[in-house]
Amino acid sequence: MTITSPHLGSSKAWTDAQLLFALEEVVEKELNRHLKVAKDWMPHEYVPFSDGRNFPGVFEDGEAWAADQSKVTDIGKIALVVNLLTEDNLPSYHHEIASLFGRDGAWGTWVHRWTAEEGRHGIVMRDYLLTSRAVDPDKLEQFRMAHMAEGFESDNRHSMLHSVAYVAFQELATRVSHRNTGHQSGDPVCDRMLARIATDENLHMVFYRNLLGAAFELAPDLTMQAVRDVVVNFRMPGHGMPGFERAAAQMAIGEIYNMRIHHDDVIQPVLRFLKVMDIDGLGPEGAQAQEELGLYMGGLDSEASKFDEKLAARKARMAARGRA
Repeated sequence: MTITSPHLGSSKAWTDAQLLFALEEVVEKELNRHLKVAKDWMPHEYVPFSDGRNFPGVFEDGEAWAADQSKVTDIGKIALVVNLLTEDNLPSYHHEIASLFGRDGAWGTWVHRWTAEEGRHGIVMRDYLLTSRAVDPDKLEQFRMAHMAEGFESDNRHSMLHSVAYVAFQELATRVSHRNTGHQSGDPVCDRMLARIATDENLHMVFYRNLLGAAFELAPDLTMQAVRDVVVNFRMPGHGMPGFERAAAQMAIGEIYNMRIHHDDVIQPVLRFLKVMDIDGLGPEGAQAQEELGLYMGGLDSEASKFDEKLAARKARMAARGRA
């Protein structure tokens, strides 16, 4: 993408309301494309209900949960809980994007469609976890209550452009996390379920990525600054859940989501597709944001390489202990 038209990126050039109106046609186009390629699916078809049995409670024949009742790996269990608790905050996500994007026209239709599709993810994951007894059901509910009772506020709620930029990356991050969790779960049923969810997340990413590309055409300076801010300060939406830091560290070591994956499989693909680092014709603020984004990506790649070395050394130690 090469933009050489006069830049419109000053803070006086565009308000959120103006951008929402200007992008409405793009939203409608992307919504229609999405509806043509998205496939409805039934959550209950991905859950092995025949494996389920009662838990203690109102059922006298209830069987208490035990850690050895599921074939899911330890890292799979950790990631599944993080992924599910993230999906549980859907009411807050819907409130935020409905407040930013509105409930009318193509924007509103997309907001409600996205929410409906995301709702399936929480349904099928919780049904799977309880039916397969992969996690302690009492703790899962306690975590859900604690996480949702805290509420959720996006780091980017102040700006429509920042929000669009964030979800373009976050939807891909969620897709990657779900897909890698499935691969590492040790259960083909879980892998199939998460692959289905990941397909939805990828379509959501495409919608927002294409919308972000249109924003670059309209307001390149402002969009570049938004992308810079989002990438540099990126946090997954589940960062406020109980024990998130420890779980994130375990998921990094387990190669479900870490700095290398974040750099190579999430940030770079979006930047590369939109040719963000090749955009010219920017004003001073946009050009500075582009330069800072490039410097940050170089630093992130360097930090990811250090993590790769530590992870390789850890694997070597573990292998040596296994041979001893």
